[in-house]
Amino acid sequence: MSPGSSNPRASIEAEFTAAREQMVEEQLSVSGRDIRNARVLKAMATVPRHEFMPEALRKDAYADGAFPIGYDQTISQPYVVALMTEQLDPKPTDRVLEIGTGCGYQTAVLSLLVAEVCTVEIVEALAKRAQADLMRLGYNNVKVLVDDGHKGWLERAPFDAVIVTCAPEQVPQALVDQLKDGGRMIIPVGSALPQELCLLRKNGQKVERQAVLPVYFVSMSGKGAVP
Repeated sequence: MSPGSSNPRASIEAEFTAAREQMVEEQLSVSGRDIRNARVLKAMATVPRHEFMPEALRKDAYADGAFPIGYDQTISQPYVVALMTEQLDPKPTDRVLEIGTGCGYQTAVLSLLVAEVCTVEIVEALAKRAQADLMRLGYNNVKVLVDDGHKGWLERAPFDAVIVTCAPEQVPQALVDQLKDGGRMIIPVGSALPQELCLLRKNGQKVERQAVLPVYFVSMSGKGAVP
């Protein structure tokens, strides 16, 4: 490359990096909103959200909103991804179950924070696309299953934490059963909009439930869904 020439790809990536840093500062951190966990903020500043979005929407990848990814599904607003991740309080040694892989963006964020992510997606085409993107981008501590999320992933249970990115009418009992004692679950619940984002903590046979905030998620589909 001659001294006077430029690298268009490097220039585009630099723009995305700057947009990602601005997203963290203005949409997530204490100067913008209320995300305080330094590990979560670092992960959000690291994962290239644009790589998980349709080509036509990549220019808006770091905007403060959710976007369609096909099959009536969406990639969540960055703040919601960061908030749910922070509420889950992920530890480096955790094994996490994610229900609703979608495009794989939330999966990628989690993968930087825990030992392993086991993610379940009911739409096979989305699962395959997300798995390919996660592998291409080097997120190697992720396992993907095509199945009904209401069932969880029994063969890989129990889990230190569970994150659900679609809204069932009620918390699926299988997900509670697959959670370790002392484990946490973050999940949007309800059939009416807005749903209630809830943080659950499992203590023996008891499950403590705390409301976090109203949210808007796609409904959880599968055999456990209400017709």
